[in-house]
Amino acid sequence: MKDAYLPLKLLQKLMSIINYIEMARVTGVPLDYLLSRGQQVKVMSQILRKAKSLHFFLPVIDIVQADDTYEGATVIDPIRGFYNTPIATLDFASLYPSIMIAHNLCYTTLIRGSNAFHNLSDSDVEVTPSNNRFVKSNIRRGLLPQVLEDLLNARKQAKNDLKNEQDPFRRMVLNGRQLALKISANSVYGFTGASVGKLPCLEISQSVTAYGRQMIDLTKSAVEQIYKEGYLDGKCPCDAQVIYGDTDSVMVKFGVKDVKAAMELGLHAATEVSKKFIPPIKLEFEKVYSPFLLINKKRYAGLYFTRPEKHDKIDCKGLETVRRDNCPLVSKVLSTCLEKMLLEGDATSALEHAKKVISDLLCNRIDISELIITKELTRSSNAYAAKQAHVVLAERMRERDSGSAPRLGDRVPYVIVAKGQKVPAYEKAEDPIYVLQNNIPIDTAYYLENQLAKPLARIFEPILGDKAESILTSNTLKLENFMVLLFRQAT
Repeated sequence: MKDAYLPLKLLQKLMSIINYIEMARVTGVPLDYLLSRGQQVKVMSQILRKAKSLHFFLPVIDIVQADDTYEGATVIDPIRGFYNTPIATLDFASLYPSIMIAHNLCYTTLIRGSNAFHNLSDSDVEVTPSNNRFVKSNIRRGLLPQVLEDLLNARKQAKNDLKNEQDPFRRMVLNGRQLALKISANSVYGFTGASVGKLPCLEISQSVTAYGRQMIDLTKSAVEQIYKEGYLDGKCPCDAQVIYGDTDSVMVKFGVKDVKAAMELGLHAATEVSKKFIPPIKLEFEKVYSPFLLINKKRYAGLYFTRPEKHDKIDCKGLETVRRDNCPLVSKVLSTCLEKMLLEGDATSALEHAKKVISDLLCNRIDISELIITKELTRSSNAYAAKQAHVVLAERMRERDSGSAPRLGDRVPYVIVAKGQKVPAYEKAEDPIYVLQNNIPIDTAYYLENQLAKPLARIFEPILGDKAESILTSNTLKLENFMVLLFRQAT
């Protein structure tokens, strides 16, 4: 009975049925298409629906592999470090769909050939930063912008309804609907850029990313220019610096000391910078991090504030705190170190904790349950190009007892045991129960060098800074190796 009840509870928890129904309603495709086909059929369905109402015919294009590529989004190089001052985050709302609407980017507005050939003057045409040309919306409104406008307006309405709705079931339905609308709007840009897609158009996709890069650069310049030292005739002692930017957002250090002031400046900056763009392009203030640890591109952590009184959570991006292909010890020690650094503001205590954990590991004081690595068995052993630890172990377990051995689709738990330094890791993988039953020693050096060293090096490098460099014994010694040596000193 429980086996029949559990799938129903999972469906309810994940809102799978509701989300699929709402996605089918939004995109106009059958439910089974959502399970068996990709994004392109959903976008094509919406285009066909709009094309029919506008009396357009769609061409049938043979799918041919193309070698053409285009430049992607801008990533502003991070100014790495540990920031005790608040960092405000400004995000563009639905950036790529908004760009396509604002600049009328569509198959139906693209101009190939001379303006005169199409009886157009230069004032009728917009030249994009990628040097492509599209007719302006006052001459012809594009089909794609109309599709996107309908999706974004419907999402806005769904989100407004969600705020006012009290019934739990209706809230789930509305949340599923706004999510389906968001995914559908964001899929249109990718549809135009798919070289083997149903309607590829490189001119649209490269124009979208070119506008995006231009907007991120303009936002950085505007924020740093407007909120320079002495802003508001010296009444606001801020000195803004954009410390990182990625695709559709920038992170700004305004130079103020408290979260409330950073939020006020973030809101003001979003309003001021938005004036420089064509609607519906809009920059929004989203959150403040304080303190903030910026490790590298797409890797950072901080206390996440949406209101000045209290932080919402510790927010981590790109770190090993949630990855399943690391042993639990990695997530546990990283989470504790981040809590000490962010909640307590004590980097020294975090470093001491890391040293203690490494000492416990090397002295075999860590429980084996903290060292178990799990990976999914997705293919048979002969289908892998190189030998994988979990695959080799599954074969070994099958030789011991075929009845209890892992099957395709199972996650295989294993630990790395000591067999000598020159033995490859896939030969060292062993079943944790077998290890306990036979008292086999763990290869603690493997866990230090291959599981813990790099993640710990990443979070401590911005803090250690010059101190780290001064302790290095040679210029060629990698930081993760330095951390291994540093932690071994604790033993």
